[in-house]
Amino acid sequence: MYIEQGYEGSFAHWKFWILPLGFIIFMVFNYISILYSPVSVDVMMAELIEQLGSNVVLILLLFPLALGLFFLLGWVKLVQTQSIRAFTTSRKRIDWKRMGFAFLLWGGITVLMTLVDVYFSPEDFRWNFELVPFLKLAAIAVLLIPLQTSFEEYMFRAHMMQGIGLLARNRWLPLVVTSLLFGLMHLGNPEVEKLGPGVMIFYIGTGLFLGIITLMDEGLELALGFHAANNLFGALLVTADWTAFQTNSVYRDISDPVLGWDILVPVFILFPLLLYFFSKKYGWTDWKEKLTGRVASKEEFLQNHTHAKTF
Repeated sequence: MYIEQGYEGSFAHWKFWILPLGFIIFMVFNYISILYSPVSVDVMMAELIEQLGSNVVLILLLFPLALGLFFLLGWVKLVQTQSIRAFTTSRKRIDWKRMGFAFLLWGGITVLMTLVDVYFSPEDFRWNFELVPFLKLAAIAVLLIPLQTSFEEYMFRAHMMQGIGLLARNRWLPLVVTSLLFGLMHLGNPEVEKLGPGVMIFYIGTGLFLGIITLMDEGLELALGFHAANNLFGALLVTADWTAFQTNSVYRDISDPVLGWDILVPVFILFPLLLYFFSKKYGWTDWKEKLTGRVASKEEFLQNHTHAKTF
């Protein structure tokens, strides 16, 4: 099973804690600096964009996390001596079709939801499309956003989930902890300042959804595809003066920021429907065991792994 894949290589518990603790300390420091800053996040972002341009600011936001992905994968490969395949999935090879399917499915839903929102509330949007700025944005987004989202997935749903699961020897604790930490990572986003703490329902709910599909599917492929589509299509379709990604997108949201249906509908309607759809498509069963059950010991894992190779 997926969490037990962490036993592969030169397993030691400490190897799963150094990078997550460093990342959490960085998040806390970043949040404290924002909390005690005399300037609000949206004003700070506006000043940066005015000085450097939205594309440069986007690169500055994305590049550290994109770089972090390669550092994390290098740590896994060189220090843990764990294969990237075992870090990604419990299958014999990474299932790129799963990843692509989740990307196209959620990308299509995102486009549809955006068009519906624009159709029913045209006064909230302004046509923002300019070909050359948009093409520059698209080049940056296509190159860096999948790296940024992959870092977050590999850090939370792979490195942390495997590390916490192997230490706690159960599945529910890593699911809960990684979902909460994923949500808390977004505390410094300007959306939280504008929409209030209620928006954390979306971030934590998204983390919980991604954790569930990772455990039920015994691999990270669906989460990788979904997360990349969510951020990429979001950056290309709609921007606003109070969001983390302020881009040369197709539309600009000019409405007053309020906690509305677009935050709650995905968590309470779309995500449960997607879980049902994925369960039928991929034949998920035994939900209780996969989400809350016991994690095997290293000896049990090695014994089962050897037995599987024999047969």
